[in-house]
Amino acid sequence: MKKRFGWFLAIIVALIMTVVPLGQTQHAQAADNSLEQIQKKGVLVMGTSPDYPPYEFQATVNGKSKIVGMDVQIGKQVAKDLGVKLKIKSMSFDSLLVALQTGKVDMIISGMNPTPSRRKNVDFTHVYYQGGYDIVINKTDKGKYKNKNSFKNGTLGAQTGTTQYNAVKNQTTAKAKGMTSQSDLILALQSHKADGVAMEKPSAEAYVANNKSLVAIPSDFNMSSSATSSAIAFRKGSTSLVNKVNKTVDRIKKQNLVKKQYLPAAGKYLKTNTVNTSMGHYWKAFATGIEYTLIITVCSVFFGFIIGILLALARMAKGNPLKTAIRWLATAYVEFIRGTPMMVQVMFVYFGLGLFVNLPALTSGIIAISLNSGAYVAEYIRGGINSVDVGQTEAARSLGMSNGETMRYVVLPQALKNIWPSLGNEFITLIKDSSIVSIIGVTELIYQSNIVRSDTYRGVAPIVVIMVLYFILTFTASRILNYFERRMQHD
Repeated sequence: MKKRFGWFLAIIVALIMTVVPLGQTQHAQAADNSLEQIQKKGVLVMGTSPDYPPYEFQATVNGKSKIVGMDVQIGKQVAKDLGVKLKIKSMSFDSLLVALQTGKVDMIISGMNPTPSRRKNVDFTHVYYQGGYDIVINKTDKGKYKNKNSFKNGTLGAQTGTTQYNAVKNQTTAKAKGMTSQSDLILALQSHKADGVAMEKPSAEAYVANNKSLVAIPSDFNMSSSATSSAIAFRKGSTSLVNKVNKTVDRIKKQNLVKKQYLPAAGKYLKTNTVNTSMGHYWKAFATGIEYTLIITVCSVFFGFIIGILLALARMAKGNPLKTAIRWLATAYVEFIRGTPMMVQVMFVYFGLGLFVNLPALTSGIIAISLNSGAYVAEYIRGGINSVDVGQTEAARSLGMSNGETMRYVVLPQALKNIWPSLGNEFITLIKDSSIVSIIGVTELIYQSNIVRSDTYRGVAPIVVIMVLYFILTFTASRILNYFERRMQHD
């Protein structure tokens, strides 16, 4: 069995290694008409990580949260010149290149540096902004730190996947602390989990302007011009599209629109962004997070339960070679799913299957969590079926009931009663595990808390709120499940 399972895993790995390059090749072959495809589609999807003011960040506008910043203005101008509508898709910075290569987004505008290593995988336009780097520190440490060389025994944070993170690792003796979100890094700084945070000058100035307990110092990183500049990224081989967008970028640079219009406009959002930073003011954001969390949880429990029953029955199949093969496949599936992290599964469904089917983020999240839950539920149900006394099955068969009727009317009801606490625990776990889908941009509670943190520059308060909300959800669900458990015990 172990040998067969090893061969199964080897086949899966081989298929993935074959499929991914194939998908990338297909994208490259279609690159010659990349401009035509976008104009025909009528929509240009821009990928960005909106936690990087003033490039891109969340702001409350007319009571609604939206993504704003100078990169958003550039994206709107690009879409306008192409004659299409702009659609903004939010995700973590280190997921952007994967999203671009798998077709989830058409371009990346997120303060991305056109470094040589990135140019191997994507095409960049001309540079639209040339910046530099600062290090943000707590004001109380102003006399202690002067530049990167001051952090010899300290901890320097930076956003993972960025050039400043590589600079921290390669040009300092400080311990590098990587996180996917600038907001998380600032929270780590304020809670003294990091001594400084390296970021681009405009972002550093934005955080300092909105938080009087922070100051910015020169980084003195030795960086090439490509590492301190920003450009728009497109899929590799999108020559016609890049050439067209370059005309927009060149006009923006010639008219100096970034400094004359886009940065001042972003600054206005930053100044008005902290008028009301109370958590009650953002109740709609948290309510939206609860709504999506419950949608993901309920759907995943429903489909996970169905998948679990099918897998449990398949794992118990005996008899002819076909049933043996079904049992082997079900066992391999359960072991594989239980042996890989849910986060990886979510990213595979969203990005990996995106090579063939363009699934929305919410749908991808529900599918991934349902498939994951089904593997665990299958083991609960299999254990529950095995816990039913064999005499029950024999009595049912002696009364003339078929195998299917015996399982449906005699065994499964008793098994469900035995495993109800385990199923309830799975439901509670899924409420919390639904937070994982925030990495692909699903607007559940974690995602909404990040919006509030970016909007208010308050790190701890939104976390406290969602902790309370998660507790209320899980406590309520636990009480409901316990009620039905008591009913079952009395029946």
